[in-house]
Amino acid sequence: MSRRSKTAAVDQMPARLYGLRNGSTVILTIICLLFGAFVLAPLLWLLINATKNQANVYGSFGFWFAGPFRLFQNLASLGQDISGAGIFASWLGNTLLYAIVGAVGATILSALAGYGFSRFQFRGANALFFLVMATLLVPITSLALPLFLVYAKVGLVNSIWGMILPSMVSVVGIYLMRTYIDASVPKELIEAARIDGASELRIFIRIALPLSVPALMTVLLLTVVAVWNNYFLPLIIFSKNSLYPLTVGLSSLSAAAETGTKADLVPILIAGGLVTVLPLIVLFLLLERYFRAGALQGSLTG
Repeated sequence: MSRRSKTAAVDQMPARLYGLRNGSTVILTIICLLFGAFVLAPLLWLLINATKNQANVYGSFGFWFAGPFRLFQNLASLGQDISGAGIFASWLGNTLLYAIVGAVGATILSALAGYGFSRFQFRGANALFFLVMATLLVPITSLALPLFLVYAKVGLVNSIWGMILPSMVSVVGIYLMRTYIDASVPKELIEAARIDGASELRIFIRIALPLSVPALMTVLLLTVVAVWNNYFLPLIIFSKNSLYPLTVGLSSLSAAAETGTKADLVPILIAGGLVTVLPLIVLFLLLERYFRAGALQGSLTG
């Protein structure tokens, strides 16, 4: 047996130590495979049907290819004004802008708030933290009308800041950062830095942030996904096609496809959906190890 094989054998923990029998592990494996197939099936359907023309989308089996192969033609059509409702490239650029600026801002603010709740003791700190967490219980639909009226008063309707500013507030991010800092940033290290005369901002930047990279990447990833998939907020604040993100833009394409006003629009819409999800998949693969570390730390200390 090679050295690598011996190391792998040592690292593997027998299922019986988890209180599981061999039959139970087989059942759990089957359940995981079924769940994986359920999750991946829509993505596979998008990939296959993005290669078809409109007749084959409706006339062939959805999970198998049919000629002619039109993937590249459908992708090329995304750069054109295909529905009279806007340009896909413009929607993609808007989505990138909203997601990147909103996620970076949410990560910074969540780190500051999480560090404050974790390392500063003041009267009402716990009550304030629980109040912030309670906002997760408020459905966004109940805030639609008040939010629109406030936006109309301050001039944020049809403004990119109307999309970016709410995206920079992440209650889940604040919780994750507080939990991670509680577990991973030693209080003794903070106190030693204060005794040495370091300012709070310097302690935060030079000590807290480097030790919280997994949590920062987790908040960044979750916020990018949330902003990227946000449909309700841009729907109520944008009436200009040029400001639409992908979610609202593709919805307008879907409405055009249902009315049948544009020929061969359905496969182009499917190709647009495929292009929409690919950046999130790539981002998750790049940040997956940080996400696992942050989620694991939160599960152990939360």
